[in-house]
Amino acid sequence: MKSIANPLKHPMMGRRSFLSGATALGIAAGLSTPAIVSCATANETSDISLRDQDLPFIGAEETFSTHELMVLNDRLFLEDTGLAEIGPRRIGAMDEAGLNVQILSAHTPGVQNVPGREGIDFAYRLNKMLVDGPMATYPGRFQAFATLPLQNPEASADELERAVREDGFLGCLTNGIIGKKFLDHPDFEPVLARAEALGKPIYIHPGLPPDEVFEIYYSNMRPEYQEEFQDQVLSISAYGWHQEVVTQCIRMITSGVFDRHPNLQIIIGHMGEGLPFFYKRILEKMSEVTEKSLDKPFEQYFHDNFWFTTSAFPQTELLDLLLKYISVDRVMFATDYPFANMKDQTDWFRAVDLPREAKEKIAFRNAEKLFGMKVWHV
Repeated sequence: MKSIANPLKHPMMGRRSFLSGATALGIAAGLSTPAIVSCATANETSDISLRDQDLPFIGAEETFSTHELMVLNDRLFLEDTGLAEIGPRRIGAMDEAGLNVQILSAHTPGVQNVPGREGIDFAYRLNKMLVDGPMATYPGRFQAFATLPLQNPEASADELERAVREDGFLGCLTNGIIGKKFLDHPDFEPVLARAEALGKPIYIHPGLPPDEVFEIYYSNMRPEYQEEFQDQVLSISAYGWHQEVVTQCIRMITSGVFDRHPNLQIIIGHMGEGLPFFYKRILEKMSEVTEKSLDKPFEQYFHDNFWFTTSAFPQTELLDLLLKYISVDRVMFATDYPFANMKDQTDWFRAVDLPREAKEKIAFRNAEKLFGMKVWHV
């Protein structure tokens, strides 16, 4: 990277600008190096690429933004990426890939760091924009997770209920650390309780680290290469994002969130954010020390309260590892569009060697069950 145009500023660290143009698309939005490499792998399966061409798909992590949201988060260069286009261009890509439904969610960090009335009104505008825009224009092709003003948990709970009851939203999506707190903090009890009462899941998506986390873990690695933004990339899609989501999930278990809210459902993406790799190690170390503090065995919460999506990780070996520990009944398809190519991922999954029943569960049936919806067949 010899020169940087239209720098993308870290929303929580304005003094550091990083990542621009096409490079930022893959890195800043969660398309990791393995995911990028795996797109080529899909081509290697061309001999079986005609398998399951009739398979419907629901995409559970599909991103959008607006000009107003990009201005808020200093990301105007993303205007040309397809984030703000929720019309013919996106529908065309969906049709080409055979993706029947996209479940839309606002680009990280959404409005969750905007305080007061401004945040509340902003979240409402984003949610209504989806209802009055693409969801009305293309009936059945778009569903959505609510954007919430999480600096105000009570208002967030109310907006979640309004969006679900009035506009048919399927749940909500959060983006990493909220200020300096995770969802297990007592402040967010209103949101957790309301989601459980409504029977709607919370999708936990990665977010950008706070200043203190960035400075301690990721900064000043090789100052002579600072223009290459090595520290920022490490703090997000290369490593930091995935570890942060898993940490948040484990904290929710150990803090008793699911003992207080046994029916609360949490979704995480990117093939489990690294959890399958650490699964046995985590259970080995955490099961004994939580035996007296939790209502159920530590492992049971992953099977009762969590769902996992394939977003941006079209890699068969990772899917196999996930399914080694997690029931096929709790895995859903997702693409992470526009930061990953939809067709690459639907082609990959059609070629995966799984029984048809299992593939249908992951491609659309599990989403239908969790969200109480029916896939719209193209």
